[in-house]
Amino acid sequence: MESRVSDALVAIRRIVRAAEFASRDLTRATGLTPSQLIVLQIVARAGEPGAGAIAEAARLSQATVTALLDKLEARGFIVRQKTSADRRRISVVLTPEGRKALAETPDLLQDRFAARFSKLADWEQASIIAALERVSALMDAEGIDASPVLDVGRLD
Repeated sequence: MESRVSDALVAIRRIVRAAEFASRDLTRATGLTPSQLIVLQIVARAGEPGAGAIAEAARLSQATVTALLDKLEARGFIVRQKTSADRRRISVVLTPEGRKALAETPDLLQDRFAARFSKLADWEQASIIAALERVSALMDAEGIDASPVLDVGRLD
């Protein structure tokens, strides 16, 4: 029985390490974290979203998105500007530097996972989700706020 516990822990550790390696490789190649890249992708897809829409799409808190936007703006990848329709509303706009960063960015680990996962049969997807949720519960992690971004460390 101890072997099964070890096997389970090794599998969990491999997942964590894969996320760590992918995050490190992305940061080394682009200077962006996976969370920052997700925000840039959302802005590119949505056009000129507000921070609230970005937070909802990324499943991150408003505070985390604000911190990410601060860093992206400091690097010249986005600008925040008042909308013409409602001067109280601030929209996020991708700059040419932000578009260039997106174009030069390799695929994210979660993108590769999503492409492979979506090809599985419905029953297999449901089985994997159930097993992962059970592992989360076994680790007392079900109350931890998490987004579908495979990133390590602080998201902001």
